[in-house]
Amino acid sequence: MEKQSMAALGRLSVEEFRGAGKFPLMLVLDNIRSGLNVGSIFRTADAFALESVILCGISAQPPHREILKTALGSTESVEWTYLESAEEAVCRLKAEGWRIWAVEQTTTKVWLQDFTPEPGEKYAFVLGNEVHGVAENVLQHCEGAVEIPQFGTKHSINVAVAAGIVSWELIRKMSFNKA
Repeated sequence: MEKQSMAALGRLSVEEFRGAGKFPLMLVLDNIRSGLNVGSIFRTADAFALESVILCGISAQPPHREILKTALGSTESVEWTYLESAEEAVCRLKAEGWRIWAVEQTTTKVWLQDFTPEPGEKYAFVLGNEVHGVAENVLQHCEGAVEIPQFGTKHSINVAVAAGIVSWELIRKMSFNKA
């Protein structure tokens, strides 16, 4: 076994990536306070060819040094927009036909492994603030909430890690459950 070279991996250029097809999955960042987390989420969005990222509220915006440190150039390949509030973002997305789900611990939820995206639908997942989670006013506009099972003593997962877990699980299901 040998590691592959960067050339052997055959990655797209930024221009090719921007023109390539994307999965109908978007991440909405509701007041993410760490630019490092925002940058990591950009890397995830690039890795899984997500439609875009919407930055809301206090979430840092490129070019921000903390974002650039962890994004490693993915702010150039991933489409993104900024809106004042996540509530505004989810209302706009709903009007455009996106199905809105929160990644949150709620009294009624769907375990991530049990969530099945419907073929032909577009999904936006809201990820909340590192301390307070997804805002209550935003939850009111969500179709539901998915929760990542946890088995340790802590009651949360880092938001950037959660974005990666959710994105991979949904892309995996979208890839193999095409109608």
